[in-house]
Amino acid sequence: MNIDRFKHEHEDILAQIDALRALSHAGPAQHAAQIAQAIVAMSSTIRLHLAVEDRLLYPALATGRDAQLARLGAQFQREMGEIAGGYMAFARRWNTAERVAADPEGFRAEANVALRSVYERMRREDRDFYPRIEAEEALPA
Repeated sequence: MNIDRFKHEHEDILAQIDALRALSHAGPAQHAAQIAQAIVAMSSTIRLHLAVEDRLLYPALATGRDAQLARLGAQFQREMGEIAGGYMAFARRWNTAERVAADPEGFRAEANVALRSVYERMRREDRDFYPRIEAEEALPA
């Protein structure tokens, strides 16, 4: 399975996280509208990424020839459920400029937790999971 799409989506999401961090450091109250728009956009990207993983990647691994990789895929999928749930709760809470502007410090505190969780997870996939998939694909059938 070609995972270039997933890797590209990770790059996009990581860039969106960086942009949100920059806006947060520049002042959540002053940039509340931009922050809310960025959260909505990033949430769409994340939802699509997760849906495609669930529909294509994980089932392909589950039925593949490497049982260890299938188990690793199942583990990553389970873990992602909790991380995605936490991020989506964050996104629902902070998806309007009014909410961000009303509690900039609350936004910062929650953003640090939610965005770090997504960031660290994607870095782990990039480091530990995707190379394993690519190595399996490189083996002769």
